[in-house]
Amino acid sequence: MNEFLLEYLATIIFAGVALLIGVLFVVLPLVLAPKNPDTEKLSAYECGFNAFDDARMKFDVRFYLVSILFIIFDLEVAFLFPWAVSMFDLARGEMIFAFWSMMVFLGVLTIGFIYEWKKGALEWE
Repeated sequence: MNEFLLEYLATIIFAGVALLIGVLFVVLPLVLAPKNPDTEKLSAYECGFNAFDDARMKFDVRFYLVSILFIIFDLEVAFLFPWAVSMFDLARGEMIFAFWSMMVFLGVLTIGFIYEWKKGALEWE
């Protein structure tokens, strides 16, 4: 039984070090950080402008457009990296199919990007 439990020793040490570092990163700023609150520091900040009106006030739709464009191109990179890593492990015919399927994927995203560019979604006036 002892030999069986020794196999988990590395996991227990890893969990202990992770717990120690986590607690250290929470406690250390409480001890070392200067405590001089400022009205500007304590003010609420959201979406690029001060909170000065009703919560139901209108704000620019470009915030949504920028976030949607970020998500689209972030997903593009998220799909591109594993594809690039695993592509060279494929056979020749599968590699050609994988290459052209990724080119179609990138083409669709490029067409979407050009559409957004032409519509002026990237212009921040």
